[in-house]
Amino acid sequence: MRIGNALLVGVAALAYGVLFAPIAVIVVFGFNEPVGRFNLIWQRFTLENWLHPLRDAALNQALANSLALALAASAIATVLGGLMALALSRHRLRGRSWIEMLLVLPLTSPEVVLATSLLTLFVQTNLPRGFGTLLIAHSLFCLSYAGLTLKARLAEMDGSLEEAAMDLGARPLRAFRLVTLPLIAPGLLAAFLLSFSLSLDDYIISMFTAGETVTLPLYIAGAFQREISPQIHVLATMVLVVSVALLGLSVRGGRSA
Repeated sequence: MRIGNALLVGVAALAYGVLFAPIAVIVVFGFNEPVGRFNLIWQRFTLENWLHPLRDAALNQALANSLALALAASAIATVLGGLMALALSRHRLRGRSWIEMLLVLPLTSPEVVLATSLLTLFVQTNLPRGFGTLLIAHSLFCLSYAGLTLKARLAEMDGSLEEAAMDLGARPLRAFRLVTLPLIAPGLLAAFLLSFSLSLDDYIISMFTAGETVTLPLYIAGAFQREISPQIHVLATMVLVVSVALLGLSVRGGRSA
């Protein structure tokens, strides 16, 4: 039995090691002083990269574009996904099964199929590609994740609580604001953070719909053809630290709720 447990722990440790090895490489190479334009081979330790993390203006603009896009797309997807989840959980809509299937369909389709479909739509409607088309595309594919996350949260909620508030004289909007909204707040936060991470990380759909707008994944992919500066690793580490901090806050908030 002890041998089996030790083997299981060893396999789990190996799996986690493989999973987190790329993240460790990103962090470590943020402290590397490369020779030449490509920060791919370890040379020597330095703190110079962290003293000037915003040296690359094009990289900073790409990161700003990605953050603005992720925040806007996540907000839109969370609001629309929440409304959709409320409608599906509270009302017996005609064709509900078809609506739920359409909600899941973007998750089961390859990203390249969704990307080419969106590109065709934008071309056919003569919509110039740029930040606007990126926002539409990211909001659409994040909508499915947000809607399903909130739908699962609403399925766990006792609907009689809001009905009791209305029986005591609260209007529907006030009952929703004071009863339902606090109960689904952890689900809203989870949907927003999930949408934010998916939007920030997306490359394929952005490549088809970005036009001249450059996001962080597009910039990093193009950097392999010209220069991989240490600032890429520094900013990636900063984003990683912020993401872990937000995840910790969301977990703590969910436990306290």
